[in-house]
Amino acid sequence: AVHATISGNIHFVAEDDRHALQMAAKLLTFLPSNNIGDPPHRVPDVIDTRPDPGLNEIIPEDPKAPMDVLEVISRLVDDGDFFEVQRDFAKNIVIGFARIQGMVVGIVANQPLVKAGTLDIDAADKASRFIRFLNTFNIPIVTLVDVPGFLPGIAQERHGLIRHGAKMLFAYAAATVPKSTVIMRKAYGGAYLAMCSSDMGADLVFAWPSAEIAVMGAEGAVRILFRRELEASDDREKLDAELADEYRAKCASPYEAAKSVMIDDVIEPSRTRGVVA
Repeated sequence: AVHATISGNIHFVAEDDRHALQMAAKLLTFLPSNNIGDPPHRVPDVIDTRPDPGLNEIIPEDPKAPMDVLEVISRLVDDGDFFEVQRDFAKNIVIGFARIQGMVVGIVANQPLVKAGTLDIDAADKASRFIRFLNTFNIPIVTLVDVPGFLPGIAQERHGLIRHGAKMLFAYAAATVPKSTVIMRKAYGGAYLAMCSSDMGADLVFAWPSAEIAVMGAEGAVRILFRRELEASDDREKLDAELADEYRAKCASPYEAAKSVMIDDVIEPSRTRGVVA
């Protein structure tokens, strides 16, 4: 339990020998026989692009409300079958194998339910190692983004958060497999780059209308940019909210990102499975 949850040395915990063999057998269904072969894809003759309205309902109206990324993944992958790796370690990021309309993929996703989806040292190590593994075995990568930034704090800085976080940028930049990124909600600052932005070599980047792509969150940004105006205001709270809304529309909107060719398209969540496939 210690190595599965704290040190990260263990990837899977089995109930008994039979369960361990079952997990090993399932893992092999996603892998080629060696690093120069293709994964065992089972792509149909016709790709199903029908929308899934249920995905639209997963997103909370409040952008600050948590969202379980496992619910998103279960709707994207075939039969909801997701083989999660290191499930109990660094739960703020989710990694694992699946198929999307028969195509074997590796999924890397922020988990907003844990530490608000921020990236910390453990999450960066977990994700970067998995990304390198996927690249070694020619498995396409699908990245689901909802990241407010790197986890702040003295402990993280002293243990080398920047050094560990850089592993993710290097892993994505070095990966030559197909890379598709879907920005679901927040994509802020350096953490946005670390989650396979177009700058890191993503082949296709899509964003939901709920996406916010910016250097930092609207609330923090306006308190820096408009500090004097806020201090002089008779109704600071109202002005703060108005300026934050204006910042989101002008600086963080996915449509603005599309104009700047930072992303390829803005899509409805319901279309995600078909578009990625």
